[in-house]
Amino acid sequence: MGAQGTTTVDFGTFPGKSDASVDVTGQAAIVGTSLVEAWLYPAPTADHSADEHLLETMKVVAGNIVAGVGFTIYALNTSQLNEPLQSAGAGHPKNGLGAPGTVSQPARGFAPAERGGMGTRLYGQWTVAWVWN
Repeated sequence: MGAQGTTTVDFGTFPGKSDASVDVTGQAAIVGTSLVEAWLYPAPTADHSADEHLLETMKVVAGNIVAGVGFTIYALNTSQLNEPLQSAGAGHPKNGLGAPGTVSQPARGFAPAERGGMGTRLYGQWTVAWVWN
C-alpha cells in the first residue's frame, strides 16, 4: 500500500451544488499507474453527522493522478438529477382550473409559467477516505 488518509470535500453553503472535488497532494511516491480509491467515510464534519454520511446519495471516485504530486477526488450527487418541470398554467391544480394531469388552454391572463428543473444539490463538507498503491 502506498498511502491512505482522509480529507473533506466541500459542496459549499446551502443550497450547495451537485458536484465537488478536492485535490490530495503531498504524495511524492505516487506514480501514474498507481490505483487510487476513494469513498464516503462516516466521520462527522461541522455540517453533517456520521449517520448522514451513511445515508447520503453520493458517488465518490478518484482520478487525475499526477506522478510525484497526488490525485483528485470527485464527488457527485446520484439522486434525481433534475426536478421535473411543472406548469403553473390553467391545467395546474394550484390554479383550480383542471384536474391533476389534464392539459387545458391557459385561462385569460394566465401564462403557463414553468417551474422546477433545478438539479438536486448537496451542501457543506463531507468526510472522504482514500487509499492508493
